[in-house]
Amino acid sequence: MSPGAHLSDTEKTFSEADIIVSKTDLKGRITYCNEIFCEIAGYSYKELIGQPHSIIRHPDMPRCVFELLWKRIADGHEVFAYVKNLCRGGEFYWVFAHVTPTFDNAGKIIGYHSTRRVPERKILNDAIIPFYQQLIEMEQAPKSRKNGQHNSSEFLANYLSDNRVTYDEFILTL
Repeated sequence: MSPGAHLSDTEKTFSEADIIVSKTDLKGRITYCNEIFCEIAGYSYKELIGQPHSIIRHPDMPRCVFELLWKRIADGHEVFAYVKNLCRGGEFYWVFAHVTPTFDNAGKIIGYHSTRRVPERKILNDAIIPFYQQLIEMEQAPKSRKNGQHNSSEFLANYLSDNRVTYDEFILTL
Protein backbone atom coordinates (compact mmCIF):
# COMPACT_ATOMS: atom_id res chain seq x y z
CA MET A 1 0.00 0.00 0.00
CA SER A 2 1.42 3.36 -0.91
CA PRO A 3 2.39 5.77 1.89
CA GLY A 4 -0.57 7.77 3.12
CA ALA A 5 -3.13 5.32 1.73
CA HIS A 6 -5.64 3.87 4.16
CA LEU A 7 -7.40 0.53 4.22
CA SER A 8 -10.64 0.73 2.32
CA ASP A 9 -13.83 -1.29 2.40
CA THR A 10 -13.83 -1.18 -1.40
CA GLU A 11 -13.43 -4.55 -3.04
CA LYS A 12 -11.91 -4.78 -6.50
CA THR A 13 -12.85 -7.66 -8.74
CA PHE A 14 -11.56 -9.18 -11.92
CA SER A 15 -13.09 -11.31 -14.64
CA GLU A 16 -13.63 -15.04 -14.18
CA ALA A 17 -11.74 -15.43 -17.46
CA ASP A 18 -8.65 -13.71 -16.00
CA ILE A 19 -5.86 -15.54 -14.22
CA ILE A 20 -3.46 -13.61 -12.00
CA VAL A 21 0.06 -15.03 -12.29
CA SER A 22 3.24 -14.36 -10.38
CA LYS A 23 6.56 -16.04 -9.77
CA THR A 24 8.94 -15.49 -6.87
CA ASP A 25 12.40 -16.49 -5.83
CA LEU A 26 12.98 -18.61 -2.73
CA LYS A 27 12.68 -15.57 -0.46
CA GLY A 28 9.31 -14.57 -1.91
CA ARG A 29 10.57 -11.66 -4.03
CA ILE A 30 8.54 -11.20 -7.21
CA THR A 31 10.46 -12.22 -10.34
CA TYR A 32 7.49 -12.15 -12.74
CA CYS A 33 3.90 -10.94 -12.72
CA ASN A 34 1.33 -10.67 -15.47
CA GLU A 35 -0.64 -7.63 -16.57
CA ILE A 36 -3.82 -8.52 -14.64
CA PHE A 37 -1.77 -8.79 -11.42
CA CYS A 38 -0.45 -5.26 -11.98
CA GLU A 39 -3.87 -3.94 -12.94
CA ILE A 40 -5.78 -5.32 -9.96
CA ALA A 41 -3.03 -4.60 -7.39
CA GLY A 42 -2.50 -1.07 -8.72
CA TYR A 43 1.25 -1.31 -9.31
CA SER A 44 3.33 -1.20 -12.47
CA TYR A 45 5.40 -4.19 -13.49
CA LYS A 46 8.60 -2.30 -12.65
CA GLU A 47 7.27 -1.45 -9.17
CA LEU A 48 6.52 -5.10 -8.38
CA ILE A 49 9.62 -6.85 -9.71
CA GLY A 50 12.06 -7.48 -6.86
CA GLN A 51 9.51 -6.60 -4.18
CA PRO A 52 8.43 -9.14 -1.55
CA HIS A 53 5.13 -10.77 -2.51
CA SER A 54 3.91 -9.59 0.89
CA ILE A 55 3.58 -6.11 -0.67
CA ILE A 56 -0.02 -7.19 -1.33
CA ARG A 57 -0.59 -8.90 2.05
CA HIS A 58 -3.82 -7.66 3.58
CA PRO A 59 -3.86 -7.35 7.39
CA ASP A 60 -7.14 -9.32 7.44
CA MET A 61 -5.26 -12.44 6.30
CA PRO A 62 -4.38 -14.78 9.15
CA ARG A 63 -0.62 -15.14 9.50
CA CYS A 64 -1.07 -18.83 10.32
CA VAL A 65 -2.45 -19.46 6.81
CA PHE A 66 0.68 -17.96 5.24
CA GLU A 67 2.86 -19.89 7.70
CA LEU A 68 1.20 -23.14 6.58
CA LEU A 69 1.38 -22.13 2.91
CA TRP A 70 5.11 -21.32 3.05
CA LYS A 71 5.91 -24.51 4.96
CA ARG A 72 4.03 -26.66 2.44
CA ILE A 73 5.60 -25.13 -0.67
CA ALA A 74 9.08 -25.10 0.89
CA ASP A 75 8.58 -28.85 1.47
CA GLY A 76 7.81 -29.28 -2.24
CA HIS A 77 4.01 -29.46 -2.09
CA GLU A 78 1.37 -27.48 -3.94
CA VAL A 79 -1.16 -25.46 -1.95
CA PHE A 80 -4.65 -24.17 -2.63
CA ALA A 81 -5.82 -21.22 -0.55
CA TYR A 82 -8.29 -18.39 -0.41
CA VAL A 83 -6.38 -15.14 0.02
CA LYS A 84 -7.45 -11.57 0.66
CA ASN A 85 -4.96 -9.26 -1.02
CA LEU A 86 -4.28 -5.57 -0.60
CA CYS A 87 -4.23 -3.08 -3.46
CA ARG A 88 -1.90 -0.11 -3.60
CA GLY A 89 -4.72 2.33 -2.85
CA GLY A 90 -6.02 0.40 0.17
CA GLU A 91 -8.75 -1.54 -1.65
CA PHE A 92 -8.76 -5.33 -1.46
CA TYR A 93 -9.46 -8.32 -3.68
CA TRP A 94 -10.05 -12.00 -2.97
CA VAL A 95 -8.43 -14.81 -4.93
CA PHE A 96 -8.47 -18.58 -5.02
CA ALA A 97 -4.74 -19.31 -5.25
CA HIS A 98 -2.84 -22.34 -6.45
CA VAL A 99 0.80 -22.07 -5.36
CA THR A 100 3.47 -24.51 -6.46
CA PRO A 101 7.21 -24.80 -6.07
CA THR A 102 9.33 -24.48 -9.22
CA PHE A 103 12.05 -27.11 -9.58
CA ASP A 104 15.29 -27.15 -11.55
CA ASN A 105 16.42 -30.20 -13.57
CA ALA A 106 18.00 -31.75 -10.46
CA GLY A 107 14.71 -31.52 -8.51
CA LYS A 108 15.84 -28.61 -6.34
CA ILE A 109 13.29 -25.89 -5.53
CA ILE A 110 14.37 -22.64 -7.18
CA GLY A 111 11.26 -20.52 -6.70
CA TYR A 112 7.48 -20.49 -6.54
CA HIS A 113 4.67 -20.01 -9.02
CA SER A 114 1.16 -18.84 -8.21
CA THR A 115 -1.98 -18.68 -10.30
CA ARG A 116 -5.06 -17.01 -8.87
CA ARG A 117 -8.66 -17.06 -10.00
CA VAL A 118 -11.86 -15.40 -8.90
CA PRO A 119 -13.16 -17.30 -5.85
CA GLU A 120 -16.75 -18.43 -5.35
CA ARG A 121 -18.51 -15.68 -3.37
CA LYS A 122 -20.70 -18.15 -1.45
CA ILE A 123 -17.64 -20.03 -0.16
CA LEU A 124 -16.02 -16.76 0.89
CA ASN A 125 -19.12 -15.48 2.70
CA ASP A 126 -20.23 -18.76 4.29
CA ALA A 127 -16.92 -20.35 5.22
CA ILE A 128 -13.68 -18.48 4.57
CA ILE A 129 -14.41 -14.98 5.87
CA PRO A 130 -15.88 -16.19 9.20
CA PHE A 131 -13.10 -18.78 9.65
CA TYR A 132 -10.36 -16.27 8.87
CA GLN A 133 -11.96 -13.74 11.22
CA GLN A 134 -11.81 -16.33 14.00
CA LEU A 135 -8.12 -16.95 13.28
CA ILE A 136 -7.37 -13.20 13.18
CA GLU A 137 -9.08 -12.71 16.55
CA MET A 138 -6.88 -15.47 18.02
CA GLU A 139 -3.80 -13.84 16.55
CA GLN A 140 -4.70 -10.44 17.97
CA ALA A 141 -5.88 -11.57 21.43
CA PRO A 142 -2.50 -11.95 23.20
CA LYS A 143 -0.19 -8.99 23.66
CA SER A 144 2.56 -10.96 21.94
CA ARG A 145 2.19 -11.27 18.17
CA LYS A 146 4.26 -14.47 18.32
CA ASN A 147 1.89 -16.02 20.90
CA GLY A 148 -1.10 -15.00 18.81
CA GLN A 149 0.26 -16.65 15.71
CA HIS A 150 1.14 -19.76 17.71
CA ASN A 151 -2.44 -19.92 19.05
CA SER A 152 -4.02 -19.55 15.64
CA SER A 153 -1.61 -22.06 14.06
CA GLU A 154 -2.38 -24.57 16.81
CA PHE A 155 -6.12 -24.00 16.38
CA LEU A 156 -5.85 -24.50 12.61
CA ALA A 157 -3.78 -27.69 13.01
CA ASN A 158 -6.25 -29.07 15.58
CA TYR A 159 -9.22 -28.14 13.41
CA LEU A 160 -7.74 -30.03 10.45
CA SER A 161 -6.76 -32.99 12.64
CA ASP A 162 -10.17 -33.17 14.31
CA ASN A 163 -11.81 -33.18 10.88
CA ARG A 164 -9.23 -35.63 9.52
CA VAL A 165 -8.38 -33.49 6.51
CA THR A 166 -5.35 -31.75 5.13
CA TYR A 167 -5.54 -28.02 4.56
CA ASP A 168 -5.94 -28.60 0.82
CA GLU A 169 -8.75 -31.13 1.39
CA PHE A 170 -10.47 -28.63 3.68
CA ILE A 171 -10.20 -25.85 1.09
CA LEU A 172 -11.18 -28.01 -1.89
CA THR A 173 -14.28 -29.45 -0.19
CA LEU A 174 -15.88 -26.15 0.74
